[in-house]
Amino acid sequence: MVAVTAKPRPEPADVIHMSGVRFAWPGRNAFALTIEDFALPARQRILLIGPSGSGKSTFLSLLCGILEPQSGRIDVLDTDITRLSTSERDGFRAEHCGIIFQMFNLLPYGSVVDNVVLPLSFAAKRRERVRDGSTDAGEAKRLLASLGLETSELDGLTTASLSVGQQQRVAAARALIGRPEIIVADEPTSALDRGRQAAFLDLLFAEVAAAGATLIMVSHEEELGARFDRVLRLDEIAIASRRNAA
Repeated sequence: MVAVTAKPRPEPADVIHMSGVRFAWPGRNAFALTIEDFALPARQRILLIGPSGSGKSTFLSLLCGILEPQSGRIDVLDTDITRLSTSERDGFRAEHCGIIFQMFNLLPYGSVVDNVVLPLSFAAKRRERVRDGSTDAGEAKRLLASLGLETSELDGLTTASLSVGQQQRVAAARALIGRPEIIVADEPTSALDRGRQAAFLDLLFAEVAAAGATLIMVSHEEELGARFDRVLRLDEIAIASRRNAA
């Protein structure tokens, strides 16, 4: 009998494709963003740049399903997330997207390890992808160590008691655990000096590469572009507008 090996599912050429997307915040003087066509290739490191207030965070929130557009289509890993319900979108995002928020969004009175493993509570597939032979906590500690944080030095501490740089690394480990296919980072280095910024990116890139993930990172610092596979300006892929009050 000839053994048959299951073929892995082919990886989509583009992990994200947005077409005809329009989103507008409600209210007078509402800010709106229009994306006619945008594709994000698999396994690339993309830097998205633009000035403050240009809509970068809104763009990220659309592509990972935190915000729902008024019109258009957003395909993520071959799934049109605009057709999902709010709860389905939340579940899809938890399984496939690791997000490093600009303000980190950690649980302030939770332990470091508890913060890192939190996504696994909502994402069964990510939990299954935790490395063979490792517990959730063990993988959290491995990621933290790879990002320069030894948990033995942080035992008994809550994330509220950590420095900004330490909180940033905890947020990165939380985004990376369970090897999600897409890592979204909203200005994660803005609070760091040049030396620490470079060191953090080295560690982040190493973990993203090991996971085979796609990284899209937002920054207003154009000089970081040399570290990435591709640099995009928000005004090249989106049109921002503001409706004037009557």
